[in-house]
Formats: sequence, C-alpha cells, structure tokens
Amino acid sequence: MRRTGRFAIAVAAAAAAAAVSVTTAGAVNGHASFRAVCPPAELASARCHADVVTDQQGNPLATTSPTGYGPAQFQTAYGLTAAAAAASTQTIAIVDAYDDPQAANDLAVYDNQYGLVCNGCFKKVNQSGGTSYPRANQGWALEISLDVQIAHATCPKCKILLVEASSNSFANLLAAEDYATAHANVVSNSWGAGEFSGETSYDSHFKRPGVPITVSAGDSGYGPQYPAASQYVTAVGGTTLTLNAQNARANETVWSGTGSGCSAYEPKPSWQKDTGCSRRTLNDVSADADPNTGASVYDSHGYYGQSGWFQVGGTSLASPLVASVYALAANESLTSYGSYPYSHTSSLYDVLTGTNGSCNGSYLCTAAVGYDGPTGLGTPNGGTGGF
Repeated sequence: MRRTGRFAIAVAAAAAAAAVSVTTAGAVNGHASFRAVCPPAELASARCHADVVTDQQGNPLATTSPTGYGPAQFQTAYGLTAAAAAASTQTIAIVDAYDDPQAANDLAVYDNQYGLVCNGCFKKVNQSGGTSYPRANQGWALEISLDVQIAHATCPKCKILLVEASSNSFANLLAAEDYATAHANVVSNSWGAGEFSGETSYDSHFKRPGVPITVSAGDSGYGPQYPAASQYVTAVGGTTLTLNAQNARANETVWSGTGSGCSAYEPKPSWQKDTGCSRRTLNDVSADADPNTGASVYDSHGYYGQSGWFQVGGTSLASPLVASVYALAANESLTSYGSYPYSHTSSLYDVLTGTNGSCNGSYLCTAAVGYDGPTGLGTPNGGTGGF
C-alpha cells in the first residue's frame, strides 16, 4: 500500500491524539475505571475500539463470574427477545486482526454460562479463508472474544464467521473485509483510525449493496474516524444503557467516549438530510458502549496476565450489537449501505441527553430530538427483530 505524505501526517496526528487519551485509566462520573484494550495504531493501521474495566491499580479486572450485561440484558433492553428465539439462517462475519487461539473454547464457556447452544455455529478463517492463522495478540484476542460472544448473545441462532486479518494494517484488514463480505449476510467491524486524505480510495471494500456493514465510531470522543466515516457503512455510536430490575431499558444517554462528527473527506449519502455538515455525518445509529454498562466477556487467552470474565465496552460493543439486529431482521436484500434505518425510525429509541465533546453545542456532539451525531437516529427497538 502506497503511503503519501499527507496520509502519514494525518495518521501520525491521529495516533498521537489517541496515545494521549489512553495512557491512563479513565473514570466516568465516578464509576468504574477502564482503559483501552489496544494501543494506538501505527501508520496505515487501525486499533481496536474495546475498553476494559480495571481495578484500583489500573490493571484489567478479571473475575470468576460475569459482572456485566449478558444475553438477557441486551435482548430485553433492545426488544429483541422474540426475534432471538426464532430460527435464523443468517451469518454474521466478524473482522478483526491477529489470532485468538481460544475463540471457540471461550465461546463454549460463554454459552455454558448463559444457557446458549452453538452446535457448529462458529467458524474461524484467515483473511483468505484458510486455516493458517496469524500470530496471536492479547489485545485483539480480547476484542475478538467481545465481538464473537456479543454477536452470539444477541442473535444466538446465527452463524458466526470470524475472519482474522494477518495484522492490523489497513491492507490486511481490508483483505479480510473482502472475504467477509463475500461469505456473510452481515459484517461487523470494531476498529478504525483517525481520518486521512486517502481514505476514499479504500471505500470500494465497503461498497457491498445488500450486505449491511457496521463499523464502530471510536472511543476518543468527538471526532470522526475511518472506516466509520465511509458512506457505504453503518456508523455505530455509543451510549450508556441503564436497565431496570426486569432488564428493560430504563434510560439511555450519549456515552462521552463515542466518536462522532463531520467527515473531512467522505461525500454525504443521499439519505442523510442534516444540514450542519456538508459531507458524511457520523453516526447512523448507536448502542450500548459505556464500559460501566458494558458486556461480560470470557477470555482465556490471557490479557496482561489475567484470564476469566472481563467487563468490556467501547464502540466495539456497539458494532456487533447493531450487526446482530440487522441479522435478526434478515432483510439484507432490502438494505442499501447505511440507508435502511433512515426510513425505519420507528424501530429505534431516540436518545435525548448527553454529549461527547465540544462542538459549540451543535447536534454533531450533543444529543437532540431526532437525529444527532453521537447516537445517530437512536438505538435498536427491535420488536420483531431489526430496523
């Protein structure tokens, strides 16, 4: 992949900004502290968008039993219980970098904990579809555990195809994307980098009408990231999801860490009608992402010497949640990139409060009635399953 000077400068600046934001654990409203699972990306590469809850010393907190949300919480909160119980022929592809050697075993532990059944639902391949896997990476392994287990939790009768890129370079991740979009009904991506001037040349890898592609918006607060900025994907922002005793959605606000904004390079798709951004606006929809209201994830590969149950959030959680909603709806033949939710807003909860940064109070970083940047059109209100 050729690197231009402008590309290098843009990505280097994004990496520097990300480095500042993740060097220490963060606290939200005095609740649990957390830290980014993956380090800042190098040039022409992406980082994963997962955040893990930490102990008082800032170390990843692993426990012997789940502490976060599980299948019942996500299905009930987003109105997906009936759809999740129905039969499904859908395949959700997960695109991530490096190998998680324990992905299948960890999914089995997750299923045993929550009473789910897989029965051959999981398959792992490399970026070419083969079984010669890349080297393992502890950060991306935890990301993979999150993506695979949450996709299965939300759509338990879907097939899960994990496509592992050889590295976190855009070249390898996009090769994995090509394989995934050719072999699945829906594709989830929980990774990205700051925007750069050459990004539109990569958009062809996401131009797959009839294959919904979800992409996490990033965890560094207000500001657009790629490939969430691509006009051909569903950009997924993040919320803080509060439940009542019956696991129903009690309240939902903008998660302060979610990315959003106005793209510097991507043209505005025809279905976006907001007037405060002449180009592509992020995001389209959103789902739970706050680590404080994060998911329980089982990982035995080991993350910084810890194994067991982790509580994980970030927009990495939101992307497979929304991908699963697409799969439950089984309406991919009707989708045209990220347009479908815009004509089906009745299947979304409108998020009305919260902000993810400073933008002079505009909708690009502040929740509003109807469309706004951080949460897009809202979060899933699936009913019979999907948008």
